[in-house]
Amino acid sequence: MSFSSLPNALSILRIILTVPVVMALLNHQYFLAMVLFFIAGVTDALDGWIAKRYSFQSRLGSILDPMADKLLLVSSFVALYVIGLLPLWLLVLVFLRDFMIVSGTVGCFIGSGTSKNDLLSPSKLSKINTVLQIALVLFLVMVQIYPVSPQYSTVFFIIIATSTVLSGADYMWIWVEQVILQEKKNPQ
Repeated sequence: MSFSSLPNALSILRIILTVPVVMALLNHQYFLAMVLFFIAGVTDALDGWIAKRYSFQSRLGSILDPMADKLLLVSSFVALYVIGLLPLWLLVLVFLRDFMIVSGTVGCFIGSGTSKNDLLSPSKLSKINTVLQIALVLFLVMVQIYPVSPQYSTVFFIIIATSTVLSGADYMWIWVEQVILQEKKNPQ
């Protein structure tokens, strides 16, 4: 493996870590889940930093990185819901946003005739939302080890819901701008 493929290897590691994270959550092994999820979070930060720092960005990496994030986060959210730590309404909201983004991104790439070499890039709000979702998973697991008032969880749920809606709206705005730009380039 060459150093240039390290970012993709880190994304694949994050995909692989999804299974033990979910198993640890479902088995109420919170410390193990927290450690594994933290490692997965570090791989997320590292793969992007290495890819940008050393110009190792690739089309594959631009697909693998967000796919690894979505797989890890959605799987963790489902496990947290199953064990009663995450409300259903928040799970549904996060799932709907992610489904909308995946569908919209595929639609934009198919409909706009972009090059196979174009990179997929998340919006700034989406990056913030991902960091907040990672923090929520770590928080929910950590409070199983070091309990805090349930009010803190409620506040965190509201913050995540807000960032989820704002980031979804941000993508919709980006797509509307792209459609308008396409129409200006190719008037009928």
